[in-house]
Amino acid sequence: MEVDLRFVENHSKDVGLVFKVRKVLYHSRSRYQDILVFESEGVGRVLVLDGCIMTTSVDEFIYHEMLAHVPMFSHPNPEKVLVVGGGDGGTLREVFKHQRVKKGVLVEIDDQVVEVAKKFFPELACSFDDPRCSLEFCDGVEYLEKVKERFQVILVDSTDPVGPAENLFSREFFQSVYSALSDDGVFVTQCETPFYFGDFIKKVTSHLKSIFPKVALYTAYVPFYPSGMWCFAAASKGPDPSEPVFNGLLKTRYYNREVHRASFALPNFLKELC
Repeated sequence: MEVDLRFVENHSKDVGLVFKVRKVLYHSRSRYQDILVFESEGVGRVLVLDGCIMTTSVDEFIYHEMLAHVPMFSHPNPEKVLVVGGGDGGTLREVFKHQRVKKGVLVEIDDQVVEVAKKFFPELACSFDDPRCSLEFCDGVEYLEKVKERFQVILVDSTDPVGPAENLFSREFFQSVYSALSDDGVFVTQCETPFYFGDFIKKVTSHLKSIFPKVALYTAYVPFYPSGMWCFAAASKGPDPSEPVFNGLLKTRYYNREVHRASFALPNFLKELC
């Protein structure tokens, strides 16, 4: 008899997303979170942390390209880049497509996520083999409070704003980010979907505007994230995040200069949040 195994991600008490599971590849509890990897029938391999979809083989490129390339192309010379979170390696993979990058630091609290990515998502974890990569296994908040190095670009590729990731969206953390950026530095953080996290997005943009001279929200469409509409908050000490300033050509599947500019064109209901 065939067993029909399903994984359900609940977005609210009434709405969710269902995946048919072909095979469970990995399931364990780390010090910080529940980690699940399964092979789905329709979207390839899926990484789940604490019951929430982090990435799928089918659409991972959209999120990772839009988180990385918007700030990378808006900065004139991003030689040193810091990624907080992003233990699957996908964001850092996109960062390293930029030949101008001399060093990319990834700060991940859970080393088990990195090991799982290496085994089950080598197309993402390939970034860890780049000689420019520096891995730091520690809390991102504590790292930024102590770091003396300055970065041209800082990215937060975090899980939902609960548990270990909650403090990555505080005003105090954003102040630490500001201090760790170079004088022309650019910062981007993922900040959820407006359909379930409207108040959260409003709080994040408010915190950033109290610190940075330039703040803007942009969107991308990630099919297997809640609602499909995903937001990113960009903050800058100098460059305009909405305007790509570098003409280099990279191999991308979603990002291009037209998408870069268009992603900052917000519908009215989203403008009202920020």
